Parts: sequence; structure tokens; C-alpha cells
Amino acid sequence: MAEGEEAPSSPSSWEKDLADALEEGGCDLETVRNIIQGRQLPADLRAKVWKIALNVVGKGDSLASWDGSLDLPEQSIIHKDCQELIDQLSVPEEEKSVLFLDIESVITFYCKSRNVKYSSCLGWIHLLRPLVHLRLPRSDLYNCFYAIMNKFIPRDCFMKGRPFHLFRLLLQYHEPELCSFLDTKKMTPDSYALNWLGSLFSYYCSAEVTQAIWDGYLQQADPFFIYFLMLIILVNAKDVILAQESDKEGIIKFLETSPANLNLEDIEDLFSLAQYYCSKTPASFRKDNHSLFGSSLLGLKDDDTDLSQALCLAVSVSEILQANQQQGEGVRFFVVDCRPAEQYNAGHLSTAFHLDSDLMLQNPSEFAQSVKSLLEAQKQSIESGSIAGGEHLCFMGSGREEEDMYMNMVLAHFLQKNKEYVSIAKGGFMALQQHLADINVEGPENGYGHWIASTSGSRSSINSSVDGDSPNGSGDGKGVKSLVNKMTVALKTKSVNVKEKVISFIENTSTPVDRIPFNIPWPDRASLERHVSSSDRVGRPYRGVKPVFSIGDEEEYDTDEIDSSSMSDDDRKEVVNIQTWINKPDVKYNFPCNEVKENGHMFPSHLLVTATHMYCLREIPSRKGLAYIQSRQALNSVVKITSKKKHPELITFKYGNSNTSGIEILAVERYLIPNAGDATKAIKQQIMKVLDALES
Repeated sequence: MAEGEEAPSSPSSWEKDLADALEEGGCDLETVRNIIQGRQLPADLRAKVWKIALNVVGKGDSLASWDGSLDLPEQSIIHKDCQELIDQLSVPEEEKSVLFLDIESVITFYCKSRNVKYSSCLGWIHLLRPLVHLRLPRSDLYNCFYAIMNKFIPRDCFMKGRPFHLFRLLLQYHEPELCSFLDTKKMTPDSYALNWLGSLFSYYCSAEVTQAIWDGYLQQADPFFIYFLMLIILVNAKDVILAQESDKEGIIKFLETSPANLNLEDIEDLFSLAQYYCSKTPASFRKDNHSLFGSSLLGLKDDDTDLSQALCLAVSVSEILQANQQQGEGVRFFVVDCRPAEQYNAGHLSTAFHLDSDLMLQNPSEFAQSVKSLLEAQKQSIESGSIAGGEHLCFMGSGREEEDMYMNMVLAHFLQKNKEYVSIAKGGFMALQQHLADINVEGPENGYGHWIASTSGSRSSINSSVDGDSPNGSGDGKGVKSLVNKMTVALKTKSVNVKEKVISFIENTSTPVDRIPFNIPWPDRASLERHVSSSDRVGRPYRGVKPVFSIGDEEEYDTDEIDSSSMSDDDRKEVVNIQTWINKPDVKYNFPCNEVKENGHMFPSHLLVTATHMYCLREIPSRKGLAYIQSRQALNSVVKITSKKKHPELITFKYGNSNTSGIEILAVERYLIPNAGDATKAIKQQIMKVLDALES
């Protein structure tokens, strides 16, 4: 092909480094990315880089055992589409017949092996075009095509499919005005973006532009990144779209063909802007929709979320809790609790602003004043660096559909005002309580309380108090009264100036979260017991001794302190590529974290969990992407997992032996894990599987 025949006069040093690394073999995607660093990929190295990015290097010939029969009911359509593709390519005449047979074989075998009926509208021919340009052997052509279909093309990629409902929510989150305009015209994303997503832009873009887009996209190794590339194309055309006076079909045609206007010089900006919008999007966008991509088994999971009926993007309560604790850039939420006052007063997220949704109908003028104060409070909290501050508005209801009707009206009000970054807390306050109960199974004294505040003085709704605070919040007013609720109380006192309300809110929410006192209506015991029942296997004794897994106060175990692992010096010196290890097929979980030593020093690390072992890879600061294997521990040697009461994200693993005389601690490791609840839950479940296997 022309691309491969162009010989650069003198390869640059990085191109030579890349060629050498690829020639040596064993090169992983992280190494490739570190060398390329976003630069344009040399045409003669593209095939090797794409194969690494698609993880097909060394894969066998899937078609080897196939009899080669081209006998599908829709074979004539496949034959016709393949012929049209061959006619579009600049291929020597003598090679056309072989290439034609390869393409038809790939499509036919894929249909047979996956039990899929072929249709031209699937766009597979357009997906194959960039791969055919690489002049790959048939086995590699099939493996690459299969990998792209499996990893980068979402399931249900058809009219009214789930991927397009999700894209509309993303568009609404970042560009509500544009989304509202398209909604008014009844132009859903599937009407103009079906071939964007189904062909990864190859349907409309030139061969050179498609290759450049795929170079970057495949190196990202993030299937969701295509959504942000699509978003930027719309954002770029926003002014033209809003000014359009043509009919619906004319606007759809304009949108549909807009990727055709891209040229090579645009790709760098396209990716830079996509990265920016990606960084401004809640992680729940990916996490809650991961089943769109990957193996069909994942997709078989029941998903009770109908995205076509979603009012706006939903954010998990675990992300809300974590986001505002993080330093630096990233998504931070300003949480708006829309439940009735009595529910809010009984217990609420300690950093939430209260906006009683009932006011919208009962007292519109007071509601308007509350909204004004809310937006001012949000602005001031961001400027002051308050822990409650965030440019992303997240609305929280009770979690019960019939009670959240008014909250949905409030949400719609903000969306109609074209307010960007509007989301809803998935599952509402019930989900928040449940999540906190799940990660703190021993009760409110073990890390739950600092998230929740109460303004209720009723004994029936308050089960505990800490740090010497008065249950009724009397006296000097510091008690258990929610710091954010002080702002809410002020809102309902018309004599209080709006400015004073905002100042009060900002000052109060500048207190570090782990110092906020609490009194909460703790979930009833029955609901907790459901999470520690024998059927769930939570709290079950290991190897016939007392329960050893606990998320609780760690200080009573300080006598067990052994701050070292059981590894030899030689093992500690082993250097590995982090990404290569994360991608190993036997690695079930990867938790980025910080290893914490006894002297308080922290080392950026990764906890990797396999079926039988847990590994700590400590990053090497001077060698990006590489790490020491700091620790190898068998899962069946874990005898205790504990956390600090005031710092639930600080997790201690204790290894040793248990017998009739007690537990012998042989090693202790501490890690600061951002998502500690999910991490410990996953590790514990894997430990139980190992112990069950040993018992049987």
C-alpha cells in the first residue's frame, strides 16, 4: 500500500527506539505509549503497534480448524460487500483475489463462530478497511477484527440501542443547551452517530484520518474514550447546529457527515479536548456501564437501569464520598439534598446543601430564593476550598420513587436552565446508608459517622454520639447539628441576609470531614444482619477459629505490629512492568494505593489480587511504568483485615497462622486505598473462595 511504501528520509530517534523495541519482541502497550507519547505513528510500524494494543500478538490461527465453507444464507450479501471494499482499495490486481477471499472468510467465520446474522448495516466492512490497509495475514486480520468487535464496539449498537441513550446523557451533562436543542428537534444520537460508533469513524473519515484516530484510540485502551471523541465533534459544530434553520433531515445529514471534515492536523486537538472532557466526567459514567463492552457473558447480567428513561447522568454514592476527599483536579460534587426537611433533619450527608423540593410547588418565591442562595453557596464554597465545594451539582433524593417525584421536578428545573454538570445520586440516601453499612459492618463507631450528620433532637432517631457532643445539639450550637444544615436553617429565616447565609455555609463546611461530629439514625439491626448472615458468608470464621475479617478500630491490635513482609531481598529487587502485570489473565483485581510504612512514609503502589495470592507492586519513581514486587502473600495466610476508626481508607493486612491456641502474626502490611470498601470486599470474597477450595 502507499502508506507502507513511503520511506522517511531519516527516522527520528524515537522512531528508531520504537522500531528497536518492536523488533526485540515482548514489548507491551505501556512501553509503546511511553515511546510514542502521542506523536504520529510511522506507517511501517503501525501493524505491530495495533497488534500490541489489541493484545493479539502471538495469538493462534482461529480459522485453522475451519473447513472454509462460504455457505451462510446471507453469503451473497457478504460477497457483494467484500467486493465493494476491494474495489475501493489500491491493491495490485494479482493480490485482489487472495485479499478478497481473506475478507470474506473473516466475516463468514465470525458470523458462524458467534452465531450472528450478517447485515450490511452492521458496518463491519468499514471496520475492516483500516485493518486491510495493514496487509495482515488472514489469521492476524481475523484476530484484530475480533478484538475490536469484542473490546471497542458496544453491544446493542443499533437504532434506539443503549449506547446512544448513554451518549445523550453525556451530551446533556456537558452541553445541556445543545442537547435540549436536539431533543426539541427529536434528533436522538442514533439518528446521526450510528456509523460514528459502529465503525469507529472509518465510515466517513479518510483512510489517513481514520488511521490517526485509531492510532490514538487503540493506545488509550479505553473503549469509552470514543464517546468523548464523538462529544468533541458535536461541541465543535455547536454554533453551526444551533444556527441551523433547515429541516430535521438536513440537520441530521449535517451532523452525520461532520466527521468527514476532519483532517490530520485536527487529530491532536481532537484528542486533547476529549481528554479534558473526560477528566470532567464522573467515573460512574464508565463504572456503571462497563457491561456495554467486553465478552457477552458480562452483558448477560441483568441491568435494571433503563437509560432511555433516565432524567440525567447517575453517580454512585461511593464516588460522591470519595470525590471531595481527593486533592487537585478532578470531579468534585456539590451535593444537594432534596428530601423533605424532616428526613433531612433525621440524617444527611454532612456536606450536603438542603433544598426542600416541596417548596417548588408550595412556596415558589421561597424556592427561587433558595436556588439563588444554593448557586451562590456553590460558588463561594469552590473559591474557599471547602470540602463541600464542587462545580458538579449532584442531587440526592430518598431513593424511593414515589417520594422523589418533587426532586425530579427540581432536577428538570435546573436542566431547563441549561445548567451543566448536573447529576443524580444513584439510589439516593437509602443507597448512601446501605453503602456505608456495607463498608463498616460493625456499626457507627467504626468509620461510618463522620459522613452523616443529624439535626434531630429526638432520642428515637439518634442511637449514638461521639467526641462528647450533646445528642440534641444544644449549648454553644457545635453539637451534632449538621454544618451544612446551618445554611439550610438560615435559608428559612427571611431576616437573614443571603450573603450571611453563604458565609455561614462556607465557614462551617471548611472543617475537615473526619472531624465532623455526628448523630445518625443507624439502620435497624435486621438490615445489618442481612449483610453479615451465613448465607452471605460475611463474618464467617476462617479455618474453625473466631472471625478474623473486621473493618474496625485497629489500635487494639498494635501489639501484633510486624511491619515487614516475608520476602527475601532478592525477591524485593525484581522489577516488572506494571501494565503488563495488571493485564495478566490471572489478575482478578488491581487497586492503586499507597503502601504505608511504620514511620509514616508512603510509596505509590498497586495491590494485585489473583485467585490465590496478593501482590504489592511498588512504583519506581525514576522509571515510569515499572515497579518492584514488594510483597507476595498467599490469600490463605491472611488472618486479619482491619481499618482505622478515623481513617477507614487505611487498611491493615495481617498474615500468619491460626490454630487452637490463637493467631500467630507473621507479617503486617498497611495500605492507603482510595476505594477501600470495594477493595476489602473483593479481597475477602477471594479469600473465602480459597478457603472453601482448601476445605473441600
